[in-house]
Amino acid sequence: MARQLRLRLQRAPSYERSEFAVGPSNAAAVETVDRWPDWPGGALALIGPAGVGKTHLAQVWRARAEAVELPPRSTDVGPAGPVLIEDLDRGFDAELLFHRINMAAREGGGLLVTARTPPSAWTTDLPDLRSRLNALTVAEIEPPDDRVLEVLLRRLFAQRNIAPQEDVVPYLLRRIERSAAAAQDVVRRLDAASGEDHRPVSRVLARHILENDTENLDLFD
Repeated sequence: MARQLRLRLQRAPSYERSEFAVGPSNAAAVETVDRWPDWPGGALALIGPAGVGKTHLAQVWRARAEAVELPPRSTDVGPAGPVLIEDLDRGFDAELLFHRINMAAREGGGLLVTARTPPSAWTTDLPDLRSRLNALTVAEIEPPDDRVLEVLLRRLFAQRNIAPQEDVVPYLLRRIERSAAAAQDVVRRLDAASGEDHRPVSRVLARHILENDTENLDLFD
């Protein structure tokens, strides 16, 4: 079998709206994000597990709203217009978030925040912020369905400049856990298993990766 020729380079992710796959697992969240600027209080929390597309959807909104992205621990409140703040479950400046939620309701404002957990689970010592977090509208992206998982697998392969054989993605869809983390892991392992000489990423190789049989990979070129 001919060797697959490719450069071992990773492409930067694209945040184009056309590349965001919509399926049952995220359709409600997409619809809610698209309602901006008609969010209650001008603010929305977009939540979901790692790798399900929160950043992609948030960046689509940022471009549409011409929003400024602020780091969660920034002490600079930023401009009066729309703002995006990501990964708030990993920590944030309470004063910044309190002021941004208040500013979101003003004309021309807006606030989109992302996290893996809902705002009710975030820790803060500010009572006024606690009440605002509990009142935030939440849009949740669930673990990927088949349609979204297929697009995610193909995107992950493309980012690594891998062109898997045609039956690889359908094979993986039937066998891996329905999660972005599982998709990322199997693509990483297939990339590593293809070796420096870039053996083809085939269903046979995928089967042996999933069965953790890495000792005899040279037999399946």
